[in-house]
Amino acid sequence: MHKRRLLSILLAVVLICSAAQATQLAVVVDKANTTASLSSADLAKILKLANPKWPDGKQVVLVLRGVPGPEMQLALQKLSNMSGDQVKDLLAAHKTSILIVNSEQEVLKSVSTIPGAIGLVDVYSLTSGVNVLKVDGKLPLEPGYLLRGGQ
Repeated sequence: MHKRRLLSILLAVVLICSAAQATQLAVVVDKANTTASLSSADLAKILKLANPKWPDGKQVVLVLRGVPGPEMQLALQKLSNMSGDQVKDLLAAHKTSILIVNSEQEVLKSVSTIPGAIGLVDVYSLTSGVNVLKVDGKLPLEPGYLLRGGQ
């Protein structure tokens, strides 16, 4: 009985670890946004606030969680090619240009209701109220997708 319980616990730990590594972030925009795909370079410009307008002229509104999880921090660092401290400094310097919310649900709600909004959320939090953008021609869960956790 003891071995069976230990095996169950070990299996649960392995499943949790593999699920954590499989985290993938989706880049989401409002339904009216006609952009379907971004290069990772263009997405980095948006995240660095260096590209303030969409191709249709709408203002870009960056929506982020106030206390991002480790996978979000990793994605921001990977995309911006900046250290964690540099990302924090950038976000602090542009508080008025970035909408900070408390949860992924609030990111989704804000992105769905604000024209020009863009955000990053866990792929498993997605709703039908937003469009998911391809990054470098790939959607979340496709092999080679850039914003995959554990990389």
